[in-house]
Amino acid sequence: MTRTTPVKVTFDSEGVTLTGNLYLPGTAAATPAPGVVVAGTWTSVKELMADRYAERLAERGHAALSFDFTGFGESGGTPRDVEDPARKVRDIHHAVTFLAAHPAVDADRIGALGICAAAMYMSDNTAHDPRVRSLALVAPWLHDAAICEDVYGGAAAVAERIKTGREARSRYDETGEVDYVPVVSATDERAAMPYDIDFYLNPGRGGIPAWPNRFAVMSWPDWLTYDAIALAPLIDRPTLLVHSEDAAIPEGARRFHAGLAGPKDIFWTQGTQFDFYDQEPQVTVAVDAVAAHFGRTLR
Repeated sequence: MTRTTPVKVTFDSEGVTLTGNLYLPGTAAATPAPGVVVAGTWTSVKELMADRYAERLAERGHAALSFDFTGFGESGGTPRDVEDPARKVRDIHHAVTFLAAHPAVDADRIGALGICAAAMYMSDNTAHDPRVRSLALVAPWLHDAAICEDVYGGAAAVAERIKTGREARSRYDETGEVDYVPVVSATDERAAMPYDIDFYLNPGRGGIPAWPNRFAVMSWPDWLTYDAIALAPLIDRPTLLVHSEDAAIPEGARRFHAGLAGPKDIFWTQGTQFDFYDQEPQVTVAVDAVAAHFGRTLR
């Protein structure tokens, strides 16, 4: 396979300039290539895993766009580092618009790939955007209220996070100051993920300067009340899920898959959640499955 060099691109999303990397197939094609919009985990920047998947898809013949969401990474927008599902879905919609208009891309063959939390956002846009003809989700984080209670320690713990988030939002509205905690920390119990997670803390993996490891506390209400499982019956486009029983919330993937309205497949493989971000063989297994899915459904 021919390695590809990304082209730095910018595009508009509700008046904010977003920055992305466009990976094009390595050999010149006689006809425009199918396009895929790619996004990764919550709080992430494109360099964490979206770039990796986009590059691999380009090596397999797709024009793939990774980008930073509003308020993240190289993109504009304030407040910074706020996990706002509705805003991220709008950004994906505008990313599809940009990709579909590119001369190297066939606007009638657009797919979407979401890794971890972006599975929810890509699904949301797909449910409401007929331009997206095919959907793929890798190690998908798909939650609703019941799953959030299981993950975050019960209804009372969820309610407390929502209360804290609303208080932080009120402070921001009154003062313009954003309350931040770490996304990941082995020592700070306030962290959004208070665990020793090597992927995020290791500078050789995800702990890179482009990712500030900070979580806006006011993100909690929108994150915890977001219902991705309810989106499944709205999606009639071909959909593939690639997941593992050892990855995050496989029950969410099963329930989402069961509710899909169109052609669907779920591929169970091996690996932890974080293996799918940057480890082998998980990345290659996932990319091969996704590329094959898009090859069948973006003809």
